Amino acid sequence: MRVNGKSIIVTGAGGGIGAGIAKRLASEGAQVIVNDLDSRSGQKVAAQIVAAGGRASFFQADVTQTDQVQALVATAVQRHGVLDVMVNNAGWTHRNRPALEVSEEEFDRCYSVNVKSIYLATIHATPVFRRQGGGCFINIASTAGIRPRPGLTWYNGSKGAVIVTSKSLAAELGTDNIRVNCVNPVFNPDTGLSVEFAGGPLDDTRRAKFLSSIPLGRFSSALDVANAVLYLASDEASFISGVCIEVDGARCV
Repeated sequence: MRVNGKSIIVTGAGGGIGAGIAKRLASEGAQVIVNDLDSRSGQKVAAQIVAAGGRASFFQADVTQTDQVQALVATAVQRHGVLDVMVNNAGWTHRNRPALEVSEEEFDRCYSVNVKSIYLATIHATPVFRRQGGGCFINIASTAGIRPRPGLTWYNGSKGAVIVTSKSLAAELGTDNIRVNCVNPVFNPDTGLSVEFAGGPLDDTRRAKFLSSIPLGRFSSALDVANAVLYLASDEASFISGVCIEVDGARCV
């Protein structure tokens, strides 16, 4: 088991990619804290992991609130005695539309969920990692942060910020044996945000438009992303820091 016994937090794990990450890590022996705002969905994922023979528990927290992120980190240490990995997966997007039509409220929420959450995770988990002699952050960014398309400008910018911030943190925290990496998924029609990404219902025309940009000929899945996270969380990646693994089927436009 590649992460056997590791204590791992996965934020936004009540569904979609986050649930896939939590389940995959648990299948490889991790003790997982399933975090989500939605207690019903988060508890369901944790129960599914336990029913499958894994180790997981749920903790409700808003990743944009410093006291709640602090409590999330403290709970992982309390339950498991240690925190080895923090997977910052929680994310949000405004609907696909011209940049000037996105409201200030939507802009603020996008940067709060996608970027401030990384700041808060760093602020509260880094002291724990330092006391332990090391740790690992894995931030779920997006191909949108490196190859942006029109219509998602402010979301694209937030994910670009996650990528650059992660690289900078990797350089800054490396002397503390703290690794920081990103995973950049391509569009996945099965996530809760897919309709917002597409700018409307995922009809055949919209699906075909997205699919045409992926040379490998299919969309990414939660398992695709989870396998990349598993590698970065494992000891196999002990000398990997400051990188972005693009899980995008060679997306070209």
